[in-house]
Amino acid sequence: MPNLPKGHPKLLNAWAFYDWANSVYSLVIASAVFPIYYELIFKNNGRDYALFFGQKVKATAMISFVTAFAFMWVAFLSPILSGIADYLGNKKAFLRFFCYMGGLSCIGLYWFDIQNLTTGYVFYFFGLIGFWSSLVFYNSYLPDIAFPEQQDKVSARGFSMGYIGSTILLIINLAMVMFPKTFGVPSAEQAMKISFVMVGIWWIGFSHITYYFLPKGRKELKPITKKVIFDGFHEIKEVWKQLTLNLSLKKYLYSYFVFIMAVQTVMLVATYFGATEIAWKTPSQKTKGLIISILFIQLVAVVGAIITSRLSAKFGNIKTLIGLNAFWFLLCVFAYFVTEPVEFYSIAGFVGLVMGGIQSLARSTYSKLLPETEDTASFFSFYDVTEKVGIVIGMTIYGTIDMVTGSMRNAIVFLGLFFLIGMLLLMRVPKNSVNQ
Repeated sequence: MPNLPKGHPKLLNAWAFYDWANSVYSLVIASAVFPIYYELIFKNNGRDYALFFGQKVKATAMISFVTAFAFMWVAFLSPILSGIADYLGNKKAFLRFFCYMGGLSCIGLYWFDIQNLTTGYVFYFFGLIGFWSSLVFYNSYLPDIAFPEQQDKVSARGFSMGYIGSTILLIINLAMVMFPKTFGVPSAEQAMKISFVMVGIWWIGFSHITYYFLPKGRKELKPITKKVIFDGFHEIKEVWKQLTLNLSLKKYLYSYFVFIMAVQTVMLVATYFGATEIAWKTPSQKTKGLIISILFIQLVAVVGAIITSRLSAKFGNIKTLIGLNAFWFLLCVFAYFVTEPVEFYSIAGFVGLVMGGIQSLARSTYSKLLPETEDTASFFSFYDVTEKVGIVIGMTIYGTIDMVTGSMRNAIVFLGLFFLIGMLLLMRVPKNSVNQ
C-alpha cells in the first residue's frame, strides 16, 4: 500500500474516486429506480398501504417516515462518530464500515417485496445511514490529502466523477429495465431488483481504489471516554455560542434551515410523486419516463449551477438566493396542477435548473459568512447537522400531510410555504454581510 505525500495527484484522484463509487446510491436508489420499484410492488398487489405495528400507513407516507427516521439517526450519529474517528485517527476504518453497510443494504433490497416489507424497510434504512455516514468521513479527508489551493478543484473533480459514474450505471439499469429479455431477465421488475445488487457491488468494489491510496491513520489502541464520544456535540455547541456574536451568519442559518428543508424534501420525494400522481398511459411508459426525467434533471443541473454562479456574480449571493426561493415556490404551486407526462417532464427540467444551483450557492454563501477561524470543520459540521435536521422535519411534515389528506399534491404545495418563509428570512440578512 503506497504512502503518498499530501497533494500527490494519485492520492487526490483516489479520494475523488469514492464519489464514482458511492454516487450510484444517490442516483439509482434514492432518486431513480428504487422509487419506481417501490410504487410498482404496491400497485401490482392492489394496495397502497404498509402495515406498521398493525396500523395501515399510506405507502408513500411510510417511505417518507422511514427516510426521516434514518436522517434523524445520521444527524445524531455524525458528531459522535466524527469525534471518535478524529480521536482514534482511523477515519478509513469508519469510512469502510459505513460503505460496506450501505453497499450490502443495497444488495439486500433485492428481497424487498410486499411479503417482506419490514425487512425491506430495514435494508433501506441502513442503506441511507451507510451512505450519509460514510460521507462524513469521506469529506473530512479533504484537508488531510489536499492543500487549501487544491481543495476546490479536487472537490469539483469528485462531483464530476460521481456524476459520470452514476449516470453510466443508471443508463445500464435503464437498458435492463426497458429490454429485460435482451439481458436474459424475465421482467422489468426483476431487472430493477438486479440493479439494486449492481449498486451495492459497484459501490463496495470501486471504493477499494480509494482505500488503497488513503493514509492509513494511527493504529494504537486508546480508551474511548465520555468526553471523546460527546466532543462533536461540544464543538457544535461552541459554534452555536459564536453565532450570537455573528448576527449575519445566525440570520442566514435560520433562512438556510427553512429553505434547505424544503429543497431536500422535494428532491427526495420527486420520483415517488411522479410515480403515483402522474397519469401515465402504461406501466412501461411510467418506468421509462421517470428514469429519463431523472437523467434529464442530472444534465440540466450542471447548466443550472453555471447559470446560478453567473447570476450571483452579477446580483450577489443573497439576492440570487431570494430569486431561487421564489422560483422554487412557483414550482411547488405548479406541481399541484401537474397530471400529464409532458407537464412532469417540464417541471423536472425546471427543478434540475435550480436544484444544483441553490445547494452550491447556499454552501458558498455560508462559507463567505464564516468568521476568521482555523476551525472551519466545526462550522461545517454544524452546517451538515442543520441540513439533516431540516430533512427530518421536512420528510415528517410531508409524510404526515400525505397520509392525512391522501394526496402528495397537498404536501408539495405546503412545502412551498417554506420557500416563502426562506425568502423573508433571507431579506433580513444584513446587506453588508456578504456580496449582495
